[in-house]
Amino acid sequence: MRTRAAAGAVMLATTKKLRCAVYTRKSTDEGLDKEFNTLDAQREACEAYVASQRAERWGLVRDRYDDGGFSGGTLERPALKRLLADIEAGLIDVIVVYKIDRLSRSLMDFAKLVETFEAHRVTFVSVTQSFNTTTSMGRLTLNILLSFAQFEREVIGERIRDKFAASKARGMWMGGKVPLGYDVANRKLVVNEAEAARVRRVFELFVETGSGVETVRRLQAEGVTAKSGRPLDKGDVYKILNLRTYNGEVTHRGNIYRGEHQAVVPRDLWDRAHAILQVSPRKRAAQNRQLAPALLKGLIYGVDGRALSPTHCVKKGRHYRYYVAQRVLKGDANGDSGIVRRVPAAEIEGAVIAQVRALLRQPEIVVGTWLAARREAPDLTERDVRDALYRLDPLWDELFPAEQARIVHALVERVVIGPDDADIRLRVEGLAGLVHDLGAMAPATRRAA
Repeated sequence: MRTRAAAGAVMLATTKKLRCAVYTRKSTDEGLDKEFNTLDAQREACEAYVASQRAERWGLVRDRYDDGGFSGGTLERPALKRLLADIEAGLIDVIVVYKIDRLSRSLMDFAKLVETFEAHRVTFVSVTQSFNTTTSMGRLTLNILLSFAQFEREVIGERIRDKFAASKARGMWMGGKVPLGYDVANRKLVVNEAEAARVRRVFELFVETGSGVETVRRLQAEGVTAKSGRPLDKGDVYKILNLRTYNGEVTHRGNIYRGEHQAVVPRDLWDRAHAILQVSPRKRAAQNRQLAPALLKGLIYGVDGRALSPTHCVKKGRHYRYYVAQRVLKGDANGDSGIVRRVPAAEIEGAVIAQVRALLRQPEIVVGTWLAARREAPDLTERDVRDALYRLDPLWDELFPAEQARIVHALVERVVIGPDDADIRLRVEGLAGLVHDLGAMAPATRRAA
């Protein structure tokens, strides 16, 4: 009896049903929506092979392992991950595929898979390439086939890259994110004139200001937005300035080609912007301060009531700015000792700025500004106004010249230059708008803090 029982146990062990999992894969998702697609064809062939092995006690598992739209050059595939998890859980005995490259096109990746199969005593079968991975000859055959599969994948990749490079060299747009200023029609870039105007505005402001930060501030003040509708930031500005698509060109691996699409930025405007970009941001900032716009243009007058005009000269490589009387410029000021002929710009601008900064600290100015500003913001407190005005003083030197000029023009009514002194006339009503710009119109937040 014991001998018969032992023999029966051996018989049961040798006739154990083998659980077979079919794995299918397609590199692209093209055609997967069809009623009968490539994955179905692979599965049908594999299931027929499993059925032919019914005498060997082969049977299909219920789960399907199909990866549609995934490359064989990576193991990051959802169905493959589920398959490996089931193998490690001891739920599968045989892996069945149509061809070995359906499981992997990488020799290194497949070696990892084979290690996993062997560790869990799982057999691998390709229905179109008959071999047995349990023998050394079968593994050799498998490695040879995989080497060819990997070679084929690399050749396909090279062909795609060569075609892409050739298309770029012909100036074709090869897809990707559609830049601001363009739409796509018939797989080509076409100008969106409304957006193209925004792109040109970016270039114009950058050429005018020489500053990315000031360009962003002006763009946001004008309501210029990206294609998505959000305000442009500094990163957006520099991407736009450096995108050769706007110059009617395409780039590929450092090479520049003439594009099929139309440029939206004139060549001279592009060249001027890029001449500025060649200078480092720090050096540009220094130049912007040195070549600052005339702070008092339109505000400074002589005692004769005529405006002084900004001018400059260069001596020994240094830049000097002045405000010069109109009569001097016209050559008819000879013998007239009652007018100031020329005033150093830095000197008079410094005096006006000192007056403005001192103005911001005076208690009566704070109260007057508060009374004027609360008409639009009833919840505004005197402390809110004082904090906003005090906050400007230490930040003044960090402001760009254009921003300093805007504040001065809001607060200074007139500067009259006489032979011995300067009369600086301020307008306090401009402070209410300044307080609004400085953020004092959100008092509740600060009081809560």
